[in-house]
Amino acid sequence: MLDIDGTLALPDDELVERFVRAAGPGGQNVNKVASAVELRFDVGASRALPEAVRARLLARRDRRLTDDGVLVIQANRFRDQAKNRDDARARLADIVRAALVVPKTRVATRPTRASKERRIEAKKTRSAIKRTRGGRDWGGE
Repeated sequence: MLDIDGTLALPDDELVERFVRAAGPGGQNVNKVASAVELRFDVGASRALPEAVRARLLARRDRRLTDDGVLVIQANRFRDQAKNRDDARARLADIVRAALVVPKTRVATRPTRASKERRIEAKKTRSAIKRTRGGRDWGGE
């Protein structure tokens, strides 16, 4: 069971872990031990996620999310398999925890009269600066 927060937990049968050989430093050990972890979580088929959280996770523009709605996390930061496994699970929990937060809806507002006047005044000032530049030939043909 992967605890996300006090109210939500993901069952272990929804998490698929695959252990692969990691690239990078490790000496002679690197070619023998499968220390990297690939953690897969099927967001679309999960029974543990509330519908709103599932929709927010699937709507994310995340390269780790496949077209089938499977979240793939690769962890090979450590040389120890158990540490990589814990790292992958912690990162998955962070992603799901971020999706628990309901984004605030944007309230459309109109610009104030003062802000419109400031904008027009800035445009006039800029226009005057540019107007003073013209008229002289600076050595061109």
